[in-house]
Amino acid sequence: MGDISEDIQSTFPSEKVKALINIKYTANWISSKENEFFKPFGISPQQFNILRILKGAGEAIKVQQIKDRMIERAPNATRLMDKLCAKDLIERIPCPTDRRVVHIAIKDNGIQLLETIAEHMPKIDWLGKLTQEEASQLSDLLDKIR
Repeated sequence: MGDISEDIQSTFPSEKVKALINIKYTANWISSKENEFFKPFGISPQQFNILRILKGAGEAIKVQQIKDRMIERAPNATRLMDKLCAKDLIERIPCPTDRRVVHIAIKDNGIQLLETIAEHMPKIDWLGKLTQEEASQLSDLLDKIR
């Protein structure tokens, strides 16, 4: 079993400091795993999140709505959407009544990519060392922190 103290060869002034460092260290570990997983599909985890938001919305939505729903609040969300447009996965739809407003919709290519990714998702289990009960407890503790 991993131990943050050994992994980063450090000691901590308290268990709360150790827990905080462990959360950040583990989040970075998960982020690295996600980047590795999504790389063959040509998108980032944040771009995947945008595609899922758009598919779930079922209709074109405003850029701000996408930003509000993102798991990882990306200040560069517009740039991420530019890249998805360039890959022909989403489209921008100008608002006919307000030039300042742009709606974003997922295209068929984006839906197909999500379906392809979904086929590979069951193969990953980054929390595989946890039981269902432990995963529930972890989720509750993380909710409690926020």
